[in-house]
Amino acid sequence: MGSVAAVEQAASEVAKPAAKPNDVRSVELKLEAPTKEDEVRSMALKYFPEFNVQQYVVIVTGGGRGLGLTMAEALYQAGAIGMIAWGPHHAARGTIGTDFFRTVHCLDRLPEPEEEFLRVQKQEHRIPGGAIEYHSIDIRDTYALQKLIAVIAERYSRLDGVIAAAGIQKITSALEYKQQDVEDMLAVNYTAAFMTAQEVGKQMIRFKTPGSIVMIASISGQIANKGLQSPIYNSSKAAVIQLSKNLAMEWGKHGIRVNALCPGHILTPMVKANFEEQPDLEETWNKEIMLHRLSSPNEFRSVAIFLLSQGSSFMTGASINIDGGQTAW
Repeated sequence: MGSVAAVEQAASEVAKPAAKPNDVRSVELKLEAPTKEDEVRSMALKYFPEFNVQQYVVIVTGGGRGLGLTMAEALYQAGAIGMIAWGPHHAARGTIGTDFFRTVHCLDRLPEPEEEFLRVQKQEHRIPGGAIEYHSIDIRDTYALQKLIAVIAERYSRLDGVIAAAGIQKITSALEYKQQDVEDMLAVNYTAAFMTAQEVGKQMIRFKTPGSIVMIASISGQIANKGLQSPIYNSSKAAVIQLSKNLAMEWGKHGIRVNALCPGHILTPMVKANFEEQPDLEETWNKEIMLHRLSSPNEFRSVAIFLLSQGSSFMTGASINIDGGQTAW
């Protein structure tokens, strides 16, 4: 599906020999004075070290836009506190840019990143350290997907976490669904999510970096979401919730945590498209939500850091509802 060649090229880069221990490159560092925001962040890490995601290497599928990008941005910012990134990815340990390098890798199907991603990426010049990279890939291509994940893990000799946020939705009556529609939706929402988690699990075990896998599900996987005629989307998210529990059971012995995040209604481009198809849907949902409003993607920034950090070190096999109280009636 067009992504294998790019992945193979990346793999060849990984195969290049690493720098020798004494091969320390000279580099001039021009550091700006810490801002007040930097000082606040450093103080927060001092008192809440369990939420430190510095040095983490994280993959976010569906990370080119919407909720995935928002969570990727939060991780990128949180891991960049006081860090300096420099040099090749295979720099010798102990040189600048080795112990401190941390990257968020965003995977999305768009051939080129949208303006919103580029805005986030441009923050690199003012947020110390780290990086956020975009990879165009069709995650239904299992070979290319798993190869890319392996390349990323090999590149840093570690993989700390993944947020499987890629998903598609279609509002259609159950009486009108075609078999191909069902297969297309399950290929992205369930099969690709599973194959993502599978390869991430393999790499975490390989490099002995037990980390956190976050499966983006939905409250639509728990309830018959009033007004939302999308039976395959809803049932695919129910499958993701159950999958996270089974993976947590299998991989707990390796220290790998797997949890499902179940958002309520978020005002994303996908939801805005729903409102165009069903103009009365927003009012219906607002009545069902105890806070009488939809959420914004920014309200999920902190839970991304919580789930991927040691702040959630004893949480696995859980389903976390963040839905404004909709499922509490």
